[in-house]
Amino acid sequence: AGLCVGGYNIDSTGAKSTAMYKLVEKLLAEGVPVDGIGVQAHLIVGNVSSTLQTNWERFTSLGVDIAITELDIRMTLPVDEAKLAQQAEDYKKVVTACVNVERCVGITVWDYIDKYSWIPGFFPGQGAALPWDKDFTVKPAYEAIATALA
Repeated sequence: AGLCVGGYNIDSTGAKSTAMYKLVEKLLAEGVPVDGIGVQAHLIVGNVSSTLQTNWERFTSLGVDIAITELDIRMTLPVDEAKLAQQAEDYKKVVTACVNVERCVGITVWDYIDKYSWIPGFFPGQGAALPWDKDFTVKPAYEAIATALA
């Protein structure tokens, strides 16, 4: 078993991810055996940062693993083909960044089918955040994830 520290809004570079970096750096300096950082990635279609990989490499430079522990990429409803295409590109960007970071040890999609997603209950007018739609039909995001992992 390992000790991991997790947080949200630490997926890309910024004040919060810098604070997480400094926290883990301090814990390690004090002898706390931190093994990894869990990144909650509740993202928005079309707003996925270009600094994911840079930020995750910064975390792993501390000698810890990272894992994307909660990945979903929501959109404003209704769904259309352009939004689905952008969502696929965004999922590909996230998965590719993880694949490119040697110590990125895993990705967990935060549920798998839009029918059971937590998003609409917390973000009215938002949803369709997952690789399968409410009828369990594969969306372009699924293929993008598979391509990035290949």
